Amino acid sequence: MKPIIRVEHLSKQYYLGVRDAAYDTLRESIVRTIRAPFDRLRRTNGKHNAEPIWALKDVGFEVAPGEVIGVIGPNGAGKSTLLKVLSRITEPTTGRIQLYGRVASLLEVGTGFHPELTGRENIYLNGAILGMRKTEIVSKFDEIVAFSELEKFLDTPVKRYSSGMYMRLAFAVASHLEPEILVVDEVLAVGDAAFQRKCLGKMGDVAREGRTVLFVSHNLIAIQSLCQRAIWLSGGEVISDGRAGEVVSKYLTSSVGARALEEVWDDVEAAPGNDVVRLHRVRVRPQGETFDCLTMSTPFVIEVEYWNLLPGAHLHVTLHVYTEQEIVAFTTGNGADNTWQDSGMPAGLFRCVCYVPGDLLNAGRHRFVLLVVRDKTAIIFRRDSGVSFEILDLQERELSQYGREIGAVRPALKWVTEQLRATQQDNSSADQVGLRLPGEPATALSEES
Repeated sequence: MKPIIRVEHLSKQYYLGVRDAAYDTLRESIVRTIRAPFDRLRRTNGKHNAEPIWALKDVGFEVAPGEVIGVIGPNGAGKSTLLKVLSRITEPTTGRIQLYGRVASLLEVGTGFHPELTGRENIYLNGAILGMRKTEIVSKFDEIVAFSELEKFLDTPVKRYSSGMYMRLAFAVASHLEPEILVVDEVLAVGDAAFQRKCLGKMGDVAREGRTVLFVSHNLIAIQSLCQRAIWLSGGEVISDGRAGEVVSKYLTSSVGARALEEVWDDVEAAPGNDVVRLHRVRVRPQGETFDCLTMSTPFVIEVEYWNLLPGAHLHVTLHVYTEQEIVAFTTGNGADNTWQDSGMPAGLFRCVCYVPGDLLNAGRHRFVLLVVRDKTAIIFRRDSGVSFEILDLQERELSQYGREIGAVRPALKWVTEQLRATQQDNSSADQVGLRLPGEPATALSEES
């Protein structure tokens, strides 16, 4: 099958502190002319040295018609530059791109909008810029307005719109253009959560219609949901290109890492604590050595090592585990451990280990507060731990599950579905097979009929 996009040895170079004059506006050209003598003076005095930087380096790939490609990577990886080159907003330094189809791009909020025109007028203007014929715009006008949910503000100049309203209108126009290729950057972050989900749903519809989509996002759950394939960029180069789930897993493993997260204090005098207890180590690590990172299914441990400075003390450790939304996911402690109940704890170094099972916590970053309790009643030490850990969501998804599931925890609970009673028309057959409620007489169904 002939590819709809072919990228060959694509590179793009910029110079720090130097603008590309090829796409200047009239105002920018006037400002550049006025500043020219001062720029020459700085160069003469050796104070200006334009440093080259490669935003893209020898990038190459092909996209088949109907593919949905996610582009991921850290900030500054070259993702947006790649989309700008694909959209013909900027020219490559070397290499070439072949596109076989109409391209609609949504790279910046309000691209193609005129601030003095109303939302209604900008729908026609933006549609024309994106290549739509007037009859096409008219036929889809009501759909665009309904999707944007801005009918009340349609005759208001867009200069009075918020960034979220800009986003709604811009995405509504671009997504209803029905291009062969849709290029979308991380502009969905502007909208509220409900509209983001709506936009992702529309992109899912576009994908199901067989059109080609290139989608840049830091929402890796959306990437896994919408995209069959992902390209990981870093430093302007392609690090990995393959199935979305596999590429996202490699990216997260690389960025998060398998190393244990810990705080250590070797000097008991300088360690956090008081005259009764002082910390030695706080650590989070996977239970096994085969895990590259902490996923939702990974069992892990939280270790707390401390010095007991008071012979005969009865000390216990409690943990309050928080989500990134500052919600307490759970509280746990070793208060049921009565090992030292009779004699009390001797002075020395102790370790408490909390075993956290897999399929408990939801995805996201977590932290915990550590409490040391004396005699199971008095809190003698409290510390917000500097150790935080990320629970990753690497589950494969269907093309309709776009976002992170809500909730502080996401346990894998057992569910069973069973039929309790047949419908009226099926009573006779149900009675024949002996279907009845637990504890109900075998003749109950036949008596009703």
